[in-house]
Amino acid sequence: MTYRLAADAVLIFHLAFVLFVVFGGLLVIRRPELKWLHLPAALWGALIELGGWNCPLTRYENLLRGRAGEAGYGGGFIDHYVVRTIYPAGLTRGIEYTLAAAVVTINIAVYVYARRHTAAPGFHHR
Repeated sequence: MTYRLAADAVLIFHLAFVLFVVFGGLLVIRRPELKWLHLPAALWGALIELGGWNCPLTRYENLLRGRAGEAGYGGGFIDHYVVRTIYPAGLTRGIEYTLAAAVVTINIAVYVYARRHTAAPGFHHR
C-alpha cells in the first residue's frame, strides 16, 4: 500500500511538473521570480521531448508500482497518460517534435509578453 501511494504521489507530481512546463510562463507574468524555476523546467521538458527520452520520474513511478505488485508501463509519462488519450494510435517522433515546439513557442510568446507588459523586478524595460 505504501509503494502504491508513493507511485501515485510521483504521478501527481509528474503531472504538476508537466503542467508547469507548459503553462508556467503564465505564472511568470504575475510572479517574475518564478522564471528561475520555470525556465530550467521548460528547457528540461523540451529536451525530454526532442531527445525522445523518458523522464526519470517515469522510471521511479514504474519502480514503485512494481514494488506494490502492480504493472508498470513502457514508454514515457506523456505517451502513457496524455497521448494515449489524445492520440490513440501512439506517439510518433513527429508528435514529439510538435509537442516540444509548442512548449517552446508558447513559452517564448509568454516571456515576450511578460517582458513588454510588466514593470516587475526581473523584467527590465530598455
